[in-house]
Amino acid sequence: MIQQIDYRLILIAIGGLIFNLLFWNETIGCNFAIFSVLVMIATFTDRDIPYHNHKLITAIGHLAIAFYLIYNNSLLAIITWFITMLIYLGNIHFELLKSTGTALLLGILQAISGPYGIIKKLEQTKLGKVNVKPVVRPVKYILLPFVMVSIFCFLYSIANPIFAKYTHTIANSIRDFLVNIFSFFFVDISIEKLLFILLGCTVTAGIIVGIKSKALSEIELGNEDQLKRKRRDLKSPSFGYEFRTLLAGNLIKRKMALKTENIIGVISFAALNILLLLLNGIDVVTLWLNKAIETNKNFSAELHDGTYTLIFSIVIAMLIIVFFFSGNLNFYRKNKWIKLLAYIWMAQNVFLVASVFHRDYDYIFNHGLTYKRIGVLIFATLSLIGLVTVCLKVAKHKTTFYLYRVNSKIWYVLLIFLSFVNWDVLIVSYNLSQSDKIGIDTEHLMSFSDKTLPLLVKNRDKLIKHVTLENHYEPISTDVVSVVPDTASASTDSLTQTKPISEIERKTLETKRAKDEFSRQLDRRINWLLKRQVIGSWLSFSYLEWETAKVLKKKL
Repeated sequence: MIQQIDYRLILIAIGGLIFNLLFWNETIGCNFAIFSVLVMIATFTDRDIPYHNHKLITAIGHLAIAFYLIYNNSLLAIITWFITMLIYLGNIHFELLKSTGTALLLGILQAISGPYGIIKKLEQTKLGKVNVKPVVRPVKYILLPFVMVSIFCFLYSIANPIFAKYTHTIANSIRDFLVNIFSFFFVDISIEKLLFILLGCTVTAGIIVGIKSKALSEIELGNEDQLKRKRRDLKSPSFGYEFRTLLAGNLIKRKMALKTENIIGVISFAALNILLLLLNGIDVVTLWLNKAIETNKNFSAELHDGTYTLIFSIVIAMLIIVFFFSGNLNFYRKNKWIKLLAYIWMAQNVFLVASVFHRDYDYIFNHGLTYKRIGVLIFATLSLIGLVTVCLKVAKHKTTFYLYRVNSKIWYVLLIFLSFVNWDVLIVSYNLSQSDKIGIDTEHLMSFSDKTLPLLVKNRDKLIKHVTLENHYEPISTDVVSVVPDTASASTDSLTQTKPISEIERKTLETKRAKDEFSRQLDRRINWLLKRQVIGSWLSFSYLEWETAKVLKKKL
C-alpha cells in the first residue's frame, strides 16, 4: 500500500506540538526567540520557498528583535516581534514584493490562512486507494459559516444583554457536552490543551503553506519608482485624470490642459504659502523669540494644537503635491514657478515640524516625559522624513508608489530601532532625576511596567512626599471625628463623644491615608512580581524581569 501524505502535514503536526511545548503556561521570553529560530530553519530549508535578499534582510530584523525579547520583553518589543514576523512571512511567500507595507498586509493574510492551508493539504492526501478529500471537504463548508456566526453572536451579545444570556447558556451547554465526551476518551489531556495544540498547527500552517493567489504582488510588480510621460487616453481615462476633471471641469480637457493645471497649481501654492507663512510668523514671535504676552503658558494646549496642525498640514501637503505632480505636469517645460512654490511650501512645513519639536521640548522641560510626548517626537520625525521624500519625488520625478515604498521601509527600520529602548525605565528615571524642576506625578509613575519597581523602591521616600489628594481615595467627613472620653470624668456606660474637625485636620488625615495607601500599593506590586517569577520555566526567562526580581529580593 502506497501512502501519499504531504510532508508539510507532518511538519504542521510537529509544529503544533512544539508550539504547545514553548508557550503552554509560559510567559514571553526565550520561547519567542526559539520559535523564531525554528521558523527560520523551516523556511530557509524549504525548497518551495526561494531565497532572495528581502528574505534575508527581514529575517535578520526579526531575529534581532526576537533575541532582544530575552533581554527585555517590553510591550513595544512584543508588538514589533509580531509585525516583523508578518513582514517576513509576506516577503518569503511573495518574493517579488517591493514594499514593506504590502508585505505586512500579505503576511497577515498568510498567517490567517492556516486553517485553509491544512484543509487543502488534507484534501490532497491519500492512504493507498483511500482518498481523504470526501471526508475533509464538508469541513470547509462549515468552518467559514461557523466563524461568521461566532463573530456576530459576540457582537449581538454586547449589544443586547438578553441575547447574551441565551447565547452564553447555549455555548456553555455545548462546551460542557464536548468536554464530557472528550474527558471520557482522553483522561490525561485537557480539551484546552488540545485546542492549544490545534492553534499551534494552524499557526505553523500559516507559516509554511503559501497562498497561491499572487494578485496583490502582481499589482505591486506593475508599479515603478520613476515617472514616465504618457499620452492621455480620453476613451479610458485614469482615476487621477478623472479627479482633476472633477475639480477643474472642462478646462482640463482642452488642448492647453497642462497650462491650465500649471496656472491652477501656481495660484493654489501661492495662497497656501501665504496662509502657512502667517502661522509660522506667529510661531516665530511667540515661540522662537519667546515674546508671548501671557505669562502662564498652557504647554499642553500648545503642543496638541501644534500637533493637530502638523497632521493636517503634512497630509494636505502630500495629497496636493501628489495631485499636481503625479502626471505629465512634471515634464511641462514651464513648470518652474509651481515647483518653486511647492519647494517653499515644503520648507515652511519643515519649519512647522521644527516648531512642534520646540513645543514638545518646552513641555518635557517643564512637565517631564510621557509616552504621548515621546509619540509627538516620533510623529514629527516621521513627518519630516515624509516631507524629504515628497521633495525628492518632485525633484527626481518619482511616483506615488515610490513614496509608499520608501516611507514604509523607513517606518519598519524605525520601529525596530525604537523597540530596543527601555522606554519605561527611561521615562521614570528622567522624571525622578528632574523632580526638583517638574515635580512628581506619583500616579503616572506607578502606571509603568514592573521593570521600574527598583527605581520606585529606591525613591520611595521622595515619592511618598509627593503623594497628593488627587489619588481619589475616599474623603473623610468634616462633620465629626470620634473621641474617647476621659475615664476619670465619664461613666462606664457613656457613649463615644464626637466633635467637628477643621478643614486643615481633614486634609492632613486624608493626605496621610493617601501616603499609606501608596506605600501599600507599591508593596503589593513587589509581592505580585516575586510570586509571578515562580510561574513558568526557563522558557519564560527574560533578563530584565529576572534582574528586577533579584534587586527587589535584596531590598526586602
